Amino acid sequence: MVSAISRSFFLLALGASLLTSCAGSKAYTETGKASYYADKFNGRKTASGVPYRPGKRTAAHKTLPFGTVVRVTNQQNGRSVKVTINDRGPHVKGRVIDLSKKAARKIGVDKAGVAPVQVRVVRQASAAR
Repeated sequence: MVSAISRSFFLLALGASLLTSCAGSKAYTETGKASYYADKFNGRKTASGVPYRPGKRTAAHKTLPFGTVVRVTNQQNGRSVKVTINDRGPHVKGRVIDLSKKAARKIGVDKAGVAPVQVRVVRQASAAR
């Protein structure tokens, strides 16, 4: 009797755990406009403390934790790039992400300066960051 109750409780707890983990696994996505850092920011400290480098694939986002990896897709040409969030911004209304120059060039944002994009989380930042 005790064994059957224990087994039932275990299966119930396991099922609840699986439902909870599946419910939280939906990827975060956001759409809006992307821009990129001006050359004058090269070497300046980002909000995470590391210097901005135009040759790295990094980005600024208002709320995503530092170290989060996102895929940014240019909605005008379909090109995408993975970047790591290491700064806060953009500080311009209507924009959702500021890209490093390398990332902007990869998806063609560098030509127009601003482009409509979709931002999707690929990997959450680790808890140690």
